[in-house]
Amino acid sequence: MHTTRRTFMAGAAALGAAASLSPLAKAGASLGLAPKGLRILILGGTGFIGPKMVEAALGRGHQVTVFNRGRTEKRIPFGFEGVEHLYGNRDPKLRADDADPESPLGLTQLEGKKWDVVIDNSGYYPRHVAASAELLAPHARQYIFISSISAYADNSKPGADESSAVARLEDPTVETMGPGGAYYGGLKALCEEAAEKAFPGRATIVRPGYIAGPGDPTDRFSYWPVRCQRGGELLAPGSPGDLMQVIDARDLGLWTMKLSEDATYGRFNACGNSLKWGEVLDACMKASKAELTRTWVPASWLNEHGQDLGLPIWIAPEGEYAGFHSWSNARAVKAGLILSPIERTIQGLLEWWPEEIARRKRVTKQLIDDAAAAGKPAPTLPDPEALKAGPTAEREAAALKAWHESQKQ
Repeated sequence: MHTTRRTFMAGAAALGAAASLSPLAKAGASLGLAPKGLRILILGGTGFIGPKMVEAALGRGHQVTVFNRGRTEKRIPFGFEGVEHLYGNRDPKLRADDADPESPLGLTQLEGKKWDVVIDNSGYYPRHVAASAELLAPHARQYIFISSISAYADNSKPGADESSAVARLEDPTVETMGPGGAYYGGLKALCEEAAEKAFPGRATIVRPGYIAGPGDPTDRFSYWPVRCQRGGELLAPGSPGDLMQVIDARDLGLWTMKLSEDATYGRFNACGNSLKWGEVLDACMKASKAELTRTWVPASWLNEHGQDLGLPIWIAPEGEYAGFHSWSNARAVKAGLILSPIERTIQGLLEWWPEEIARRKRVTKQLIDDAAAAGKPAPTLPDPEALKAGPTAEREAAALKAWHESQKQ
């Protein structure tokens, strides 16, 4: 059955009175598909996209198991009941806790168990993915590997699709991301191949672009709506017609459940629709409700004047990045991907942000208190209230001043 945006939204509205369901679970129940009670294993599950998948799965009536080292939930409460939690390490040679010789070794807690679907959203090295996929191949129907749009070798062609060539590494055995993450895409491509080799004809490769929404630990897209809330003069890089492509993590979570329920195999670009950069900033500014002015600064001027501000998400659509924010998502949409309007993503971020800052402050204080209790000097930690991405207010102001002065000449 093909689910349109109209039926999706109508279903969600009809379920609005179901107070026992979270908003994400309500949306999942509105897909118009009968829950099949799948047994789902998520390798990871406690970071950013993992909890969205867990929530969507529970909302669809599935049984969920998560497998990880148990570290992330010490910083970010997991908060789901009725979820089986297994521990170990993606590296078969290592333990869940390298400081505890009694902690589970490698994948041992997965042995002898069966699931319908495995969702791998924590695989970065092909050796690790091969180990889990080969172990689970006789005991699961489907392996969904969450890869990345970075797996492609070339970003210069606008509108490119899944037939594009993937990145290759000179040394396929390398287990480091390399300088500036240079090996990340090639490693993801090798991970895809490891999953497909272990699950021939039964693997699903999902290649997300930039993922945004509540829970994002990187602050990359979050920078823009949060920065707009500060008000003042906003440096807007590039031009209003530049493209921007992000996918809400909640949409990705729901769609992963549909891929599981429909037993959909193949390779898919899980990217949002290409939006105009000016319209995205308009939405951020409107949601912020702050006194704000916007100054467009061309990419050429930023480059010529050495103004590398580390502005996240946006990238000038030229040269090798001409197609970066315009990947085709047609195949994913045909397979049931439903995309939220950018306004929902922005609003969700702004509602989540205060509690996230409070959480970061608690974690920072706990780390300092733990060091003091152990008689150690206080660790050097980043300001928990500062954005992890984008320039400081001072750096942005300096660049704006330089831009205005250059226009007087």
